[in-house]
Amino acid sequence: MEQHSKPRVGVLYGGVSAERQVSLATGKSVGEALASIGYPVEMLDILEVPIGELTPERMDVAFIALHGTFGEDGGIQSVLEVQGVPYTGSGPRASRLAMDKVASKRCFAEAGVPTPPYVEIGAQWDEGRKLAAAARIGFPLIVKPASQGSSVGVTLVRKPRDLPAALGRALEFDDRALLEKFIPGRELTVGILHDHPLPIIELVFEGNVFTYDTKYRKGAAKHVVNPDLPPGVAQRVEQVALAAHQSLGCRGCTRVDLRLSTEGEPYVLEVNTIPGMTGTSLLPEAAQAVGIGFPELCELAIRMALEAASRGAVAAR
Repeated sequence: MEQHSKPRVGVLYGGVSAERQVSLATGKSVGEALASIGYPVEMLDILEVPIGELTPERMDVAFIALHGTFGEDGGIQSVLEVQGVPYTGSGPRASRLAMDKVASKRCFAEAGVPTPPYVEIGAQWDEGRKLAAAARIGFPLIVKPASQGSSVGVTLVRKPRDLPAALGRALEFDDRALLEKFIPGRELTVGILHDHPLPIIELVFEGNVFTYDTKYRKGAAKHVVNPDLPPGVAQRVEQVALAAHQSLGCRGCTRVDLRLSTEGEPYVLEVNTIPGMTGTSLLPEAAQAVGIGFPELCELAIRMALEAASRGAVAAR
């Protein structure tokens, strides 16, 4: 790489997960944004490019825009570490912990981060055992796959008779499901940029659950930046979100999803290590609220990746 030239960026997107379409949109937006400010960009759909070709000869840094399996679970991160390619976002361990909602909750508990009560369900369990586990949580409850993002396979279950169908949907995407106590209240999200919380965004939508359809159907949800919250609650939400991010060992850009109870207590639902990155996604919207445009946000992610790789190289000496 010539001195003063911008690094070659390989945008890794697409892939094979249930979130492929979301990943295609994220990758396209990121690629266009980086190209607009002079970065040499190569778009690499992981469904079509052999992972053995993701090498330093091909790129100076990888921008990971892969949502779901192999993107957020530490898989692609482990490949890039072996290949010696710097990459955006969290490392393999933090990615695995964040993708596995049960593992995340254990980390939250150890760090004192509030999260809704839960129980893990195995696909092989008989119906009686599943109902007994649900009874320990109580209805209404949320059923979701243990390792998926983008609200894939998520259902609000109000009555025991509706549990089998909801579990069936969740277990289409994983061999484990999570039953989580439903927290009545408000849906909030907090972007974290380099260990600093961005402005809170409230998601206002019809119904009680922020589903995949609500998340991606245009106009289905209203985004309220810096929503009106009781005194001290906003600071508490930001504190809890940052603590969740740090409890998993995340770095770079993440997005923490929370529920704010009717009593004003925040509960962390999950940490997204590869949040949506289009011009209308939540993290870029929060960054824009503090004057960070979308191309600049993508460039910051690149810079953080190269700095993290540099620190790792120094530590290894």
